[in-house]
Formats: sequence, C-alpha cells, structure tokens
Amino acid sequence: MNWIYSVSGFAVGLLVGVTGVGGGSLMTPLLVFLFGFKPSVAVGTDLLYAAITKTAGVWVHHGKHRSVDWPIVAWLSLGSLPFAVLTLLAIKHFMDIGKETTGMITFSLGIALLLTATSLLIRSVLLRKSQALGQLDDDYSNMMNAGRFSPRWQIPVTILTGAILGVLVTLSSVGAGALGTVALLFLFPRESTLKIVGTDLAHAIPLTAVAGWGHFMLGNVDLTLLGSLLVGSIPGIWIGSHLSAKIPEYYLRPVLASVLLLIGLKFVMQ
Repeated sequence: MNWIYSVSGFAVGLLVGVTGVGGGSLMTPLLVFLFGFKPSVAVGTDLLYAAITKTAGVWVHHGKHRSVDWPIVAWLSLGSLPFAVLTLLAIKHFMDIGKETTGMITFSLGIALLLTATSLLIRSVLLRKSQALGQLDDDYSNMMNAGRFSPRWQIPVTILTGAILGVLVTLSSVGAGALGTVALLFLFPRESTLKIVGTDLAHAIPLTAVAGWGHFMLGNVDLTLLGSLLVGSIPGIWIGSHLSAKIPEYYLRPVLASVLLLIGLKFVMQ
C-alpha cells in the first residue's frame, strides 16, 4: 500500500461524492500527470476501481430506491459489452504486432474528457427539462412522447449509444458516468433523475468490469495502486456524499468542467 495514492484516492472520492462527477474523469488524469503512470495502466487500473466502487452504489439504488430500469441496462449492455470486447481485441492486436497503443489511448482519453466537460455544462439544463416534463399533465406528456425517438427506433438508438460508450470507456476509462447520464437524459427525458442515475450506474458495472478485466489480462492493471486507491476513496466518497447537501454543486461543476477541458486539450495535443 502507498499512502500517497490513498490520499489521492480520498481526494477524488470526496469530489465524486460532492459533485457526482465520475471518478475516471478525475482519477485517470491524476495518475498520468501527477504520478507518471502510463496511460494504459492508468486506464486499466481505473476501470477495475470503478467496477468495485460503483457496485455499492447500485446496491443502494436497486435495493433501497428501486431506481434501476433493467430493460434499459440490457439494451445499453447489448451494445457496450460486445464493443468493449472488440476494442480490447484491437488493442491486443496492436500490442502483438509491436505497434504502440499509448498515443491512441491518450488521444481517446483527451476526447472523452472534452466530452465529459461539455456534458457537465449541459447536464443541469437537461435535468431541468426532464423534471419540467415530468410535471406536465399526462395528456400533454403523452403528446410529447416518452423519448426523443419513436418506439421503433428507441431500442436501436439505445443499443448504438451503448456501443459508443463501450469503445470510449474501454479506451479511456472515462464516460460511463457523466456521458452515460447525459445520453440517458436525452433518450428518456421523462424518466426521473433518480432512475436515470441508478440505471446509468447499473450499466457502468458490467462495462467497467469487462473492460477492466480485459486490461488486466493485457497487463495494464497495477494491483498495488488499485488497493491503495480503494483504501482512500471509499471513505472519501462516503464523506463527500454527506457534504454534498451543504456545498452547492452549481459552483463546483463549472470549475471542474473548466479543469477537465484544459486536461482534455492537453491530452489531445500531445
């Protein structure tokens, strides 16, 4: 165990608890820039870290709140899991032929961070629209439709969204949280915020587990680092969750979005 990594895990967990921003968008850049880990190792370790920490969240959402829409989880997974496996096979192929994958992973990480920063800025707008739509009377709500697409296209578009998330998360470890939430808010605007969060969290577990295990088999996971991060982040998330009611997140989100934009640009321009 390394206490410096544990302290960093605590700090990231605290921010995740307060703001709800995915740990990957904060943890992976921290491991690369502050501690000098290879992007592939940072991504692989963070994926397993996410799979473990998100499991507790889903336990609460499903067991206590009943806020997981399992059919939507299944549709997303139908796209994300196969494409996560295909992405891992592509990475393995490049490694086998001796082609460096660091540049590809770094660029993907930068793109994912830029998308996450953008999603943080528009998420509150989508949440307000979703809540307003939920308060409309039933006749008008039915006229507005349950989603952005007709029932015939809603499932295929959800599967396609899962496929995009599968590739992006496997390459960068970023996007399962913030990007998934925004995608679901857009696809299912009449779902409650609690159900959107619970559903996105439930989908993130198999995706990060499959992607993380694949990276582990490729040698891209540092188990000592993983254990140290978990020791710090679990109490950090717990404390941050209790502080979230006292610290207005609308002050923190723009700051975090700006930081992620700068980090994302740095990754893309490397």
